[in-house]
Amino acid sequence: MRRLLDAILRFFSSLGLCCVLLILLALLTWLGTLEQVHSGLFEVQKKYFESFFLVHQAGSVPIPLPGANLVMCLLFVNLTVGGIVRLRKGRATAGVLVTHVGILLLLLSGFVKMYFSEDGHMTLFENDRADFFQSYYRVELALIENVDGERGREFLVPQEQFADARGPRPVRLTAPELPFDLEVTNFMPNCRPMPKGPMFEVAVPVVDGVFLQSRPRQAQAEANASGVYATVVDKSEGTRQAGILWSLDAEPWTVTVQDKTWALDLRKERYPLPFTVELEKFTKEDHPGINMPRAFSSDVEVLEGTTSRPVRISMNEPLRDRGYVLYQASWGPSDARPGDRLFSTLSVVRNPADRYPLYACIVIGFGLLLHFARKLIRYVRIESRQP
Repeated sequence: MRRLLDAILRFFSSLGLCCVLLILLALLTWLGTLEQVHSGLFEVQKKYFESFFLVHQAGSVPIPLPGANLVMCLLFVNLTVGGIVRLRKGRATAGVLVTHVGILLLLLSGFVKMYFSEDGHMTLFENDRADFFQSYYRVELALIENVDGERGREFLVPQEQFADARGPRPVRLTAPELPFDLEVTNFMPNCRPMPKGPMFEVAVPVVDGVFLQSRPRQAQAEANASGVYATVVDKSEGTRQAGILWSLDAEPWTVTVQDKTWALDLRKERYPLPFTVELEKFTKEDHPGINMPRAFSSDVEVLEGTTSRPVRISMNEPLRDRGYVLYQASWGPSDARPGDRLFSTLSVVRNPADRYPLYACIVIGFGLLLHFARKLIRYVRIESRQP
């Protein structure tokens, strides 16, 4: 048993395993970069870097490979066992030990970013404000109660709960607080509502002369517009109301159940902010003689309670606040003419490990400095002893 344990420790701490893992990471990075010619960044990231296993298509030949997630997990184990646990401790290896700790912190920051971060965007016209940002890729169902013309309770259904409703078989969503159940069918990751003409038939339901036409997924995942068929089933009377929800609809679908009005909205998933952002002024500077932006920035007011503070967000100067980072991402509309009202799009990331890479690089730099400084001192001492 002890020999088996020693063999396992030798394997996971070996320099050979470390070299193989680093080569695999380089290979996955190369293949993922080439794949972006055919797929968007989001899809490539999910397939090559956030997976444990994948199948790469080399022409018509499928090649199974470990995903970068698995490779980095094994690299973390290799560095922990070989670079810290089994490393011979002493002054001679102090710098190496500190450097390994810094590399582990760098890997840890990647794991935290992958599993605990949220990223999205907020789009604001001047004088607009928002206390949330929304995902580029994920959608959610929002069920909103209307009480005397005012927005009341809001129930949110994440995409995972209805993503499997790809065909006519319904996924039933229910909650004790709701006066109705919701049946979801024919979820389409990318689609468009189309009018149903008399000269053709469709394989999906038609609601008020309109149906959802499925379309191939876009290479850029944020360009997809999702849609579902939804049926509201009154819990007390059993009556049914059918409708179509599309993520680009300007207005939600409204129904009346037991004398109360509810709005059903399929929208990009929203994440709350601990503060409110109000766009005071958007500035765009063009290159001389052409309508191409040289720089653009947003002057915003960050509101929290009764306090506020002005902040300028530009392409190289983000707003950082309590783990949230707001970058200047884009602007629009792209076909705007002089005098048209412009909007600003801010990319928002909530990353608990936002500063970890900086700390890791400081630790790694200190470890390398400690190690090579000791080597230099030793070399100088040896040279000074020679005649």
